[in-house]
Amino acid sequence: MTPTLRTERLLLAPYTPEDEEDFVALFQDVRVSQWIGDGAASEEEDRALFGRIFTKVYAQNLFDVWAVRRDGLLIGHAEIKPTDVVGGHEIVYALAPAAWGSGLGTELAQAVVDYGFDALGLTEVHATVAAPNSASLTLLDRIGFEHIRDISEDDGSTTRVLTRRPGATDRSSLVRQE
Repeated sequence: MTPTLRTERLLLAPYTPEDEEDFVALFQDVRVSQWIGDGAASEEEDRALFGRIFTKVYAQNLFDVWAVRRDGLLIGHAEIKPTDVVGGHEIVYALAPAAWGSGLGTELAQAVVDYGFDALGLTEVHATVAAPNSASLTLLDRIGFEHIRDISEDDGSTTRVLTRRPGATDRSSLVRQE
């Protein structure tokens, strides 16, 4: 079962059914969704995705998925999951644009990475980032991810594969598991 995690400013907790509207609003914001998966999806597809978090991911304990809150408000999404693309566990994170530029993305990504190392016992954590997403590339570099390789996508775009190993930065764990 996905645990609740706390950082200095964030609460990462499993979604509740009441989060559906905020989840859909986050994923419908093209400033956010352009960098997630295959990009923007329809509202219907995002609602179906939200439903699968409960009926598949949580029900089958497939991987950890969190609603990210600050001061009680849902401001983001995070997960860590096994994926064949990188041959290991990948972090996924998104924040609402109102939360950008305040260091919350770094705090969120670091918390999920720490959880992967500390709770899951991983020896590597990966991230895949669209090459034009300079904000995420800079954030991940800041917390010790290294560029490993590029994937040329069918549409001609490039996805960067980044990897982080324990001890890659001097930062101590920022996350507290409940």
